[in-house]
Amino acid sequence: MTSTATPPGLARFNVLEEQAAHTALLEVCASTAWARRLLAARPYADPDALYAASDAAMAALTEADLAEAMAGHPPIGRPRPGDPTSAREQRGMAGAPDELRAEMLELNLAYQERFGHVFLICATGRTAEEMRDAVRERLGNPPEKEREIVRTELGKINRIRLTRLVEED
Repeated sequence: MTSTATPPGLARFNVLEEQAAHTALLEVCASTAWARRLLAARPYADPDALYAASDAAMAALTEADLAEAMAGHPPIGRPRPGDPTSAREQRGMAGAPDELRAEMLELNLAYQERFGHVFLICATGRTAEEMRDAVRERLGNPPEKEREIVRTELGKINRIRLTRLVEED
């Protein structure tokens, strides 16, 4: 792929000063180990190379790294005030009826009590009912299975966020 075919955002990311690139990556995923791995592999020839590096870094995260990544995500139904990313990703909850919002709060608390971390799901494009149904279903998972589901969901979120990063003009 020639440099003229490189998406503008990826071209900028490839030449960003290291601290600025690190900050940009932490906005995608709060895991410092994940961000360090992606920084170390720069420059990326194309988005697919970046996505492959992200997937490999995600697979290599320790339990502590995964916990750090999850800590960067607000609970479903409660996006961070002033954070357009979490508001955009959780758009499906925006118009949910009060009863459903209250139920999600209870389910989020039950999930957090059971697993010790926030309920994480790739919320982009999901309705409030779909997210509610997912947390209900996942509450019955054994912790080991849930941890791998969380890793997969986090990988999906990272892919969406990286795509926005590399495609922005």
